Amino acid sequence: MNFWETITGSDLTREYKAFEVRAQALPADHRAAWEEIKCHLFPYGDFTGRNLMPILDSALGLLEETAADGQSIHEVLGDDVKGFCTAMAGGEGARSYRDRWREQLNRNVARKLNRLGG
Repeated sequence: MNFWETITGSDLTREYKAFEVRAQALPADHRAAWEEIKCHLFPYGDFTGRNLMPILDSALGLLEETAADGQSIHEVLGDDVKGFCTAMAGGEGARSYRDRWREQLNRNVARKLNRLGG
């Protein structure tokens, strides 16, 4: 990965498109689970989403393996796809982008208030 790819995110776009090509080969129920997994994982991403790429790769790999073994999606993920995604992202209490933005806003407000009061 070169500097330009890092700045523009073209490496992420290329990798994400490769994920989608792989996902198209999955059976319908596994593809639906893939879409749901993506929706539940994106809140845990950083600004670029670069931190999610290994997690998405692992989740897609799991879906590919279980589809090849003939397992149903409910055997693999159960009924709690959101809980599965939370566990993959770092467990309950893992910081999402909202948490990071809230902390940044609180720091900025506290800094401004300290300047006004001090």
